[in-house]
Amino acid sequence: MLKVLFFQSVLTVLCLCGYAQVKDYKYEMMNLSKSIQANFYIDSNGYYKETTEPEKDGRPVSYLWGLCAMLQAHNEMEKMMTKSTLTTSTFDIIKKYYDPAIPAAGYASYSMEFKGGDRFYDDNQWIGITAMDAYARTKKSEWLHTGKEIYQFMMTGYDTTAGGGLYWQEGNKKSKNTCSNGPGIILALQLYQATKEKSYLDTALLLYNWVNENLKSPAGLYYDNINLNTKATDHRLYAYNTGTMLQAAVYLFECTNDKKYLLQATAIANSSVSFFVANKKFRDDYWFSAVLLRGYQHLLKYNKDVKYITAFKNAIDEALANNKNTKGLMGKKHALNLVAQGGMLEMLARFAWLQQQLVVQ
Repeated sequence: MLKVLFFQSVLTVLCLCGYAQVKDYKYEMMNLSKSIQANFYIDSNGYYKETTEPEKDGRPVSYLWGLCAMLQAHNEMEKMMTKSTLTTSTFDIIKKYYDPAIPAAGYASYSMEFKGGDRFYDDNQWIGITAMDAYARTKKSEWLHTGKEIYQFMMTGYDTTAGGGLYWQEGNKKSKNTCSNGPGIILALQLYQATKEKSYLDTALLLYNWVNENLKSPAGLYYDNINLNTKATDHRLYAYNTGTMLQAAVYLFECTNDKKYLLQATAIANSSVSFFVANKKFRDDYWFSAVLLRGYQHLLKYNKDVKYITAFKNAIDEALANNKNTKGLMGKKHALNLVAQGGMLEMLARFAWLQQQLVVQ
């Protein structure tokens, strides 16, 4: 019954927007994927580039963050392309960033083949979240192993300074950020759903409560970080921070069956839609927006209000119509980066999946 209601909600979205006007998102997804491969993939060494232009710092391959974006996008694509190996192939590149250093193994911000880089808890969490999404889809144990390993790494970034929370960067105790706690909550809850080990739920609640006590704005959005040297709060608002806390609340509802979390998720969605996705345009970068879309799509399973998904559809359609360059990439600036392209690819894949469900109906 729940699945039927979900598909009905998707149908309502497309009807409200005018079915005849709906774009073929799978077609757009495949075209963007081809353009990314043509303009970012390096055949000679099997990496991706960071941008479409030569790097000013001379670094020949992308940082980890761009690969995090591509990994999630490819996982979403494989929900429709069941024989694809895109996710595994992208993860094989990410393995080149694997740093086994103590106190726990994790992924460096730059390839170990090119001397590596600092380790960031959020970069690792994005990989962990996708790994657990892939585990839920495939039930392959290696994805669960990756999720557990990244959880162990992220917890080395926890202490009780400022009352709790995770740091952003290993070895740099300058700040505790929503971007390193929100995805940490999601990863912990994904692991709880997969294993039913209570310690994961306990961690999620600990982090969730800390973020809401320390980084939630009066408007119901989420600030960026607390500077632990100055004790000042960075009040910048980004779509991905609000997106992770929205999805964390939905996961908590699923894991506890406590309706207060569903009410909290709906309140976050209501606060964020007019701020981040208004007037048919994205306020933030495509990847930041994609993380917010994850929360809206997850919420749609339990809250049938289609205004959040409709707002995203309008913004995606506007971007496809007005912000695509001659190479088929998203953006008309001279230099485009892999992170943003991966973000739009993920959003197109999510909307392509929604359309596919209509075909099934």
